[in-house]
Amino acid sequence: MFSMKEQISMAHQIKFGTGGWRAVIGEDFIADNIRRVAQGVALMIKEDGAENIPVPIGYDRRFLSDTAARWMAEVLCANGVKVQFLHRSAPTPLIMHRVKKFDLYCGLEVTASHNPSSYNGIKLIVREGRDASLEATQRLESIINSLEVEDVQRMPFEKAEKDGLLEFLHNPFDPFMDDIIARLDMQAIRNRGMRIAFDPMHGSGTYPLMVILCTARVTVDIIHQNKDAYFGAAMPAPTKHTLEELARKVRTGGYDLGIAFDGDGDRVGIIDEKGRYVSANEILAMLYWYLHEFKGWKGPVVRNQSTTHMLDRIAESFGEECHEVPVGFKYISSKIDETDAVLGGESSGGLTVRGHIFGKDSIYASCLFVEMLSATGMTTSQILDMLHAKYGDTVFLEEAFTFEAAEKARIAKVILEDRQLPPLEDVEKVTYTDGCKVYFTDGGFITCRFSGTEPLLRLMAEGPTQEKTQSHIDAFKALVKSIIES
Repeated sequence: MFSMKEQISMAHQIKFGTGGWRAVIGEDFIADNIRRVAQGVALMIKEDGAENIPVPIGYDRRFLSDTAARWMAEVLCANGVKVQFLHRSAPTPLIMHRVKKFDLYCGLEVTASHNPSSYNGIKLIVREGRDASLEATQRLESIINSLEVEDVQRMPFEKAEKDGLLEFLHNPFDPFMDDIIARLDMQAIRNRGMRIAFDPMHGSGTYPLMVILCTARVTVDIIHQNKDAYFGAAMPAPTKHTLEELARKVRTGGYDLGIAFDGDGDRVGIIDEKGRYVSANEILAMLYWYLHEFKGWKGPVVRNQSTTHMLDRIAESFGEECHEVPVGFKYISSKIDETDAVLGGESSGGLTVRGHIFGKDSIYASCLFVEMLSATGMTTSQILDMLHAKYGDTVFLEEAFTFEAAEKARIAKVILEDRQLPPLEDVEKVTYTDGCKVYFTDGGFITCRFSGTEPLLRLMAEGPTQEKTQSHIDAFKALVKSIIES
């Protein structure tokens, strides 16, 4: 049995998942823990002798984000670490870009990305603008969880600025936007003269996209641009369900395209000219096709294990490879770097392109999508129809379960340790690299894994028909239900 003190200590352990540390506001996302994280980062920086390299701190538009960023700055500066502080909210890709472009040791973004509004969190970005590796986050966790509240050093924000330890960045967007503009065919976009409806979902990605598209003479109309810590009582994730209003606006307003971002601007959603939702899997397929066939970029493509196998078929037709990696964008960016891949992405809406940052960026991704339509002269639906005709129709389905800690342990034991599967036909192979993935002989698959950012068990399946794909989802649902009820 654990003592009461040990139980309290265990309850406040900081754990970094695939997208950083995320916690419920007022439960674990509290001042003491935020400052402990900052103290841990400061100690790691000092251990590596990097305290004179400034740390940019950004934040999204969630409740407490700007305040938490100030708390972190006060702790870092008290430890003698220089801080670059943003004067306004900014998307995560901007901080990643800044770390890469200016060869910084690390950067921090206060965000819980696409999580519900009750969450907030902190993302650590390391050298070259990369997501922190497992080794880096484990090292940081070890430092943080050894700290007590009284171990945290603090300095008043105003004093840090006065003493030259803290610098306000008043134009942090310019280098980020300039580099994206330099990568785009701006003349092609100008010539197309598109009308776009944009939904930033009350998030922090509005400003850079508006500047870039308006520079290219694109007409952009926005919804949900105001700051709302509750995200309009919706999830700040660009899914088919959350983008119904944007789809309606595109359909009734005669727009060429609808674009949406998640709360911190690293995931993108697309609505075609007919008001239909375009999945992240389809976005990846379209952009890989465009970059390879129209831009002449040669090389493989990278996807995580829960992302469409259409990319495999497209790559094969190009004489290229499609590399599969575990869930977590750091694995995608590492494989892009290793293989010089053209593009890498995931079914949840995150992607990046060779030569850009090593993390997800909805701003560049959406601008590249606009360039694709402009340069090809095609509509979104025309490109999609062409790809489906050439590489086959696919149906992608996803479901998620919430669970208690005891239920998670039982599910993990039965499916991941005992490797018990539901009755399934035409199985080609099963892997357990990251959760469980079943491959089928018709090219379909189903994955079953615990989320690294939310208390969810996710099922993701792809197949040639709705009926077959749904049957695989239903089989796993029945197994999970039986485990929970046992």
